[in-house]
Amino acid sequence: MDSSGARLGYVSSIAGSQVTGTIDDTDGAAAAQVRIGALVKMQTPESVVFGIINGLRNSDATGSDRGAVEVGLMGEIMFDDTGAVTGNFERGVSIYPSLGEEICIAVSEDLGRVYARSDKPDVQVGTFYQDQSIGAHLMTDDLMGKHFVVLGSTGSGKSCTVALLLRKVLESNQNGHVILLDPHNEYADAFSEWAEVINTTNLYLPYWLLNFEETAEIMCTGDGAERQAQMGILKDALVEAKKMFQPEGEDTSYITIDTPVPYRLGELKRIIDNAMGQYNRAESVGPFQRLLARMESVSNDRRYAFMFSSRIVTDNLAEVLGRLLRMPVDGKPISILDLSGVPSEIVDVVVSTMCRTIFEFSLWSAHPQTVPILLVCEEAHRYVPARDNAGFGPTKQSISRIAKEGRKYGVSLGLISQRPSELSDSIISQCGTIIAFRMSNDRDQHFVAKVLPETSQGLLSVLPALRTQEAVIVGDAISVPMRVRFENLAAEHRPRSGNAAFSESWQHDYDYDDFMQHTIDRWRRQQR
Repeated sequence: MDSSGARLGYVSSIAGSQVTGTIDDTDGAAAAQVRIGALVKMQTPESVVFGIINGLRNSDATGSDRGAVEVGLMGEIMFDDTGAVTGNFERGVSIYPSLGEEICIAVSEDLGRVYARSDKPDVQVGTFYQDQSIGAHLMTDDLMGKHFVVLGSTGSGKSCTVALLLRKVLESNQNGHVILLDPHNEYADAFSEWAEVINTTNLYLPYWLLNFEETAEIMCTGDGAERQAQMGILKDALVEAKKMFQPEGEDTSYITIDTPVPYRLGELKRIIDNAMGQYNRAESVGPFQRLLARMESVSNDRRYAFMFSSRIVTDNLAEVLGRLLRMPVDGKPISILDLSGVPSEIVDVVVSTMCRTIFEFSLWSAHPQTVPILLVCEEAHRYVPARDNAGFGPTKQSISRIAKEGRKYGVSLGLISQRPSELSDSIISQCGTIIAFRMSNDRDQHFVAKVLPETSQGLLSVLPALRTQEAVIVGDAISVPMRVRFENLAAEHRPRSGNAAFSESWQHDYDYDDFMQHTIDRWRRQQR
């Protein structure tokens, strides 16, 4: 074997992809470099096999005084015809090391080969923990095309990393199409020159774009039999109203309850009112009256103006989608949907409509012309919760469909959450790349342990000790799981997610008259 690299010990047992080694470091040279996540190497007759240290023990299984090291095998580099190590690193192991084979610490040259840049398009996002001279690269197509998830406690660096990842990708792909759901208005400043910021002051989401479930969530009141009665009335009236909007003589046989075609709200009310007139008893007209009252209420509510403000109904779906999906890009490849001003009772409906519309647009695009789209969801646990009865069902269904089928149609998903244990594990299991920041909660660590591959389980133990901007990355976007230090992001490109500077602000008293009045005015006018 190549003599470079301090000898740590020898292989004492092999079970599948896991190797246990007995530490036999007589001069202590290797012991000083041994740490969880470090890369080691072992020789076979035809290759050098590499693995990651997942665990350390004071003694091995035989009870001897020598320590033991647990290694997860990751891949290999095959020898050429002359016996030299000149090939490329390949994931997976075809030839296993023998019992008694030496285990050595990988040196910089080895690290360079294992973590070398792929010949695929990639972006450098930071440096490798074991050797700061080696850049950490993520393969763009595998990161975006196979979904990714960013997890970690508040303050661990998630938001800055999301901004860094998107900026890096968009720097080299300036005609991208990214939609970012921003529930706290954090990201507008981070992409000021590249983003179309959409909030309640300039958002137009026509009510007729909603499907039946989304419309019923807004229009119907009560629960149980009362709600079912209103939904039945609404269902029949919606189809009729949509057909009546079409030009006379045009085929309307294709129109269903969920077809995204315009209809006039006034016409819908008239249809319901006429249907109500067919009943004489008060108990029979009750659901009609309550449905009409709710429709009148929401259509006149200023908070819902982004849905109901337009009195002239036109078929402008192409314009609405073009702005959301950045088609054409026009120098702004990212749409930031600021949800902070959306009424809390319908924010899930808005997210459901956006996610469903993005997927269905790509689904019905002609295949040769399909344009890849990335949907990034902050606070993802709000939309795809682990519990089936939590959240708004259609929102979870829309995102779940993207997770399961989106890559077939060019729709990718990026999920960000500080509460991993509250996320749907079935959706996370569809994500090809996991970026895990510091997390100390046992439930969150247990959740991450379920979705990490077996050979990377040892890296789980470092999660509580990760520093800010450090993360463990596993999955398709990298060649081998690694611990990474992400690059610093320029101050002007950071999201507004930092903690308030109490110690600085509380040193002074201020004249708060203008501040108070300005805040109250924005509050009343719902202007951020």
